[in-house]
Amino acid sequence: MEKTLTIRNLSVSFSTSNGTVRAVRNVDLDLYKGETLAIVGESGSGKSVTVKAVMGITSNNQTIESGSILYRYEQNENWTERELLKLTHNEMRQQINGTHIAMVFQDPMTSLDPTMTIGMQLMEGMMHHLHLSKQAARKRALELLELVGITDSEKRMRNYPHQLSGGMRQRVVIAIALSCNPDILICDEPTTALDVTIQAKILELIKEIQEKTGISVIYITHDLGVVAKVADYVAVMYAGRIVEKGTVDDIFYDPRHPYTWGLLSSMPDLSIDNSERLYTIPGSPPNMVNLPAGDPFAPRNQFALEADYKEESPTFKISDTHFAATWLLDERAPHVEMPVSLRRRIDAMKEGGVSHA
Repeated sequence: MEKTLTIRNLSVSFSTSNGTVRAVRNVDLDLYKGETLAIVGESGSGKSVTVKAVMGITSNNQTIESGSILYRYEQNENWTERELLKLTHNEMRQQINGTHIAMVFQDPMTSLDPTMTIGMQLMEGMMHHLHLSKQAARKRALELLELVGITDSEKRMRNYPHQLSGGMRQRVVIAIALSCNPDILICDEPTTALDVTIQAKILELIKEIQEKTGISVIYITHDLGVVAKVADYVAVMYAGRIVEKGTVDDIFYDPRHPYTWGLLSSMPDLSIDNSERLYTIPGSPPNMVNLPAGDPFAPRNQFALEADYKEESPTFKISDTHFAATWLLDERAPHVEMPVSLRRRIDAMKEGGVSHA
């Protein structure tokens, strides 16, 4: 597969009145054409800051400390490369955002203009970026509304955002994101504000669109249930750093980092004994202004070694697709098994032939 996005050594910080927040620390990620990458972790782990750096969405107090984001795309049967961090804000908006990389945000009401009809908001980008006539843009807008499952599209074109339900607004936002035929679609918690049945429909919709168009998708989520349904490859983030990454099977069937164990153990499972209390990871995420010495997860980690309190672990290679940053993988470390309850859950899925999805 062709690699379409390569992130290397990305570090992002924010200056605040309390000090410097090291929001993203030395992140390496790859995205391949047609692949779905999920970035998962608790709130404040650096997921959204990472993808906003890809989109060139920055704030006044933000600094890109280091790194590169290389975007590769096919143009006239040749592959073209752009170093996104070297582009200005205006160059990103005019040359990359929308036409090549598009984003669906968590709350559709913050993405839609309440004073404009749905039709105008859909047509605007196509007329500007693709130079379509108003008539051609309108025809394409109607097709997009049909694509995202909105019926009576002629009527919806005349509606304003407040006249639509939450699920329909999110579908409209997805249609707008797809309107200029991007290569990469970034979905930042796209179903958080929706009820469970609508969530499932939106996830299925994005999957269907991906199969039809072949676009690459990046999901930002804290919900491992969503990850199981949609992802090919998973990156687990904690305190601004990727602590484990691998294929969806690597992460769900062979997790190696204690933080990943905690996330998986805290997922509700209807097949387990309901008398057992749902597991929660003890403690809280660290203060990103004043990170503790060693591994930031160590104070919450029941499997922490002495080394974890002194120095952060390097990233160890488990297989060609699977990597984790934990001293437990060091050849000098004592052998530590994952929690028994999690091992039972994984074994039951394997023996029963039950998919993680």
